[in-house]
Amino acid sequence: MPSLPQRYDLIVIGGGAAGFFGAINAAEKSKGLRVLLLEKSTKLLSKVKVSGGGRCNVTHHCFSPAPLSQHYPRGQRPLKNMFHHFQASDTIAWFESRGVKLKAEEDGRMFPVTDNSQTIIDCFLNEAGRLRIEIQVSQEIIKIEPKQDYFLLHTSTAHFQAAQLLIAAGGYNKPEGYQWLANLGHEIAKPIPSLFTFNDSEKEFTQLMGVAVPNAEVRIAGSKLSQRGAVLITHWGLSGPAVIKLSAWAAEDLFKQNYTFTTLVNWTGLQETEVRNLLMKLKGDNSKKQITSSPLFGLPKRLWEHLCTKAEIEEGKIWADLPNKSINKLIEFLYACAFRIRGKTTFKEEFVTCGGVSLADIDLKTMESKKIPNLYFAGEVLNLDGETGGFNFQAAWTTSYLAASAIAEKEKLQN
Repeated sequence: MPSLPQRYDLIVIGGGAAGFFGAINAAEKSKGLRVLLLEKSTKLLSKVKVSGGGRCNVTHHCFSPAPLSQHYPRGQRPLKNMFHHFQASDTIAWFESRGVKLKAEEDGRMFPVTDNSQTIIDCFLNEAGRLRIEIQVSQEIIKIEPKQDYFLLHTSTAHFQAAQLLIAAGGYNKPEGYQWLANLGHEIAKPIPSLFTFNDSEKEFTQLMGVAVPNAEVRIAGSKLSQRGAVLITHWGLSGPAVIKLSAWAAEDLFKQNYTFTTLVNWTGLQETEVRNLLMKLKGDNSKKQITSSPLFGLPKRLWEHLCTKAEIEEGKIWADLPNKSINKLIEFLYACAFRIRGKTTFKEEFVTCGGVSLADIDLKTMESKKIPNLYFAGEVLNLDGETGGFNFQAAWTTSYLAASAIAEKEKLQN
C-alpha cells in the first residue's frame, strides 16, 4: 500500500548528469531547499560511468558560444544563447572549484586528470551529501498530477509532493517512454537514434577491420551531408569519429531511408583535383615506382593495396605504364569509395536519442514549461543533441544550470 505523500520544495526526476547537476545547483543557490532526487533504476549516473571509455568526457575545449553551438544537430540556435550564461569554461570552473581538475586532449575532448569517471561520480555524490539532497532509487514515475500549487507524483511504491519539479529523465528510444510527459500536454518529437555506426552490406572491406585513416571525409550520397575526421574499418562496416558525427547530423534523413543508403568515403581528405594532379604527375614523370607497394596520401599499406586491387591494378605495375582508365578508377576509390549501407550499429557508450520534449514548449531562458508553471526540463529528455566529444554532457550542464537558477530565484521570491 503506497505511503502518504512526502513534501519537498523541489523534486528532480532522473539520477543522471542533468539531474544531479540541477539538484546540486538549485540546493546551492537556495540554502535550505528541501530537494529529492528520484531515479527509476537501481544505478545512479550510469552514463557518466561509461562515457569516454570509462574516463567521462565532461565537456569540449571550445569557449565561444557560437562555435560551441555548431556541434549540435538539434538545438543549435537556442543553445548558442544558453551558452552565454553557462558554457564549457563555466563547466571547468565549476568542477575545479570542487577539487576536480579537467584536461584537454588533442581532439578537444576534456576529461578529469584522473582519467576516471568515478572522479565525477564521487564529486556529485559528495556535493549531494553536503547539501543534504535526498536520493531514492527504483522509483519510476508512473504519473504526474499538477495541482493548484504543487505536483503530486506517483510511483509504483510511493507518492510525493513537490512545489517545483525538474524533469531530467534522459532520452528514451521508444515513443512510449515519453507518454507520461505527453500526458502533461507537451509535444514530443519522435525519438530516433543518433550517434551510430554504418553496416556495410557487401562486406568487401571486412578483411581490413582495424585499419584506421586519421583524416578522411565521409559523405551521404545524394545529399550535402558530410563530416571529416578519423574513419575506422570494422568487421561490420564503418566507424570512427567522422562516421559517428555524420550519423548525428544525418539521423533524421537516415531514419526516413530505413538506414539503407550509400555513403562515399574520401580516404585522402583532399579535393579530387589534388588527387588527380598527383597521380597524373607520377605517370607524366615516367615514375618507375611500383604502384601497389608504394602507398600514397599517408594511407595504411593494406588499405592502399585493397584500393589498387579494386581498381584492377596488377601487382608490379609502375606509374609510367598505368593507363588513364586505371588512374580514373583509382581516383574513384580514393576520393569517392562507395559503401552500400544496410542498417546501423548503436555506438553504445555514447548512446543518444534525437527527439524528445519539443523546445517550442519551453521558455529557453529558464527551462520552465510554457504549459505548466513550476515544471522544468533539462538534458537529453529535450529535443536537443550533440555530436560525440563531450557536447551532450555540456548541453546537460547548461540546461540544468539554467533550470536550477530559475528554480532558486522563484523560491527566493516566494519566500
